[in-house]
Amino acid sequence: MKMEVIRGIAKSHDIYPGKLSKLELIKSIQLEEGNFDCYGTATSGECDQSDCSWREDCFAAAGAGVPS
Repeated sequence: MKMEVIRGIAKSHDIYPGKLSKLELIKSIQLEEGNFDCYGTATSGECDQSDCSWREDCFAAAGAGVPS
């Protein structure tokens, strides 16, 4: 996902991006959405945060692929 889109999502949650990196920004959004701030850490392809809006991107970032 492009940074401009992520910044827009952050602003909709009253998070102001400033100089946050993509990773820091996504993790801040995850916390605001009520999930763990674990973006990109599902290297085993497992995640119990089924309502997380970053789930598919997270698996890709972790290099684990989306589990079937």
